Amino acid sequence: MSLNLLEIGILDFIQQHLRTPFGDAVMPVVTVLGNGGIFWIILTLALLLIPKTRRLGCVCAVSLLIDVALCNGLIKNLVARTRPYVVNPDIVLLIEKPGEFSFPSGHAAASFTVVGALLFNKSKLWIPAGALALIIAFSRLYLYVHYPTDILGGMVFGLLFGYLGTLIVRFVEKQIRKRKKE
Repeated sequence: MSLNLLEIGILDFIQQHLRTPFGDAVMPVVTVLGNGGIFWIILTLALLLIPKTRRLGCVCAVSLLIDVALCNGLIKNLVARTRPYVVNPDIVLLIEKPGEFSFPSGHAAASFTVVGALLFNKSKLWIPAGALALIIAFSRLYLYVHYPTDILGGMVFGLLFGYLGTLIVRFVEKQIRKRKKE
């Protein structure tokens, strides 16, 4: 059995056994929180506005910039994976068809980029952010617009981008301290 068929089977299982009228109403709303990373951008801006969390906001911002450049700008276009609803055209979508490619999930990547930035900077905000990120990621499966490996890939890349953003901000801070000593 090919990976695509296995993943379609998982998506079909969700459709047949986990779909409910409540989920059909809630999941399209949940997924909007991840559209364009909007929730994560707003959270980052809020962190930047508060002096006590400004550094953390910088890490989130740098991490999200890495995510946009690498996930949406490069990886999606290199992999060019067709979305599952194209493979299974019988599915009735609850949202408009997303336009770009499937792998990795941009919603999962942006969500876990910020979760990673929070986690690697020892902010307890990573826990509620992680819970929301998991719900957003699941919404993409529920809505049949991503394969499970798209979600997993988005999660892995997102955590990596959060770590890279952390390293970049630490490096810049070190350079600034070095210049102040000179």
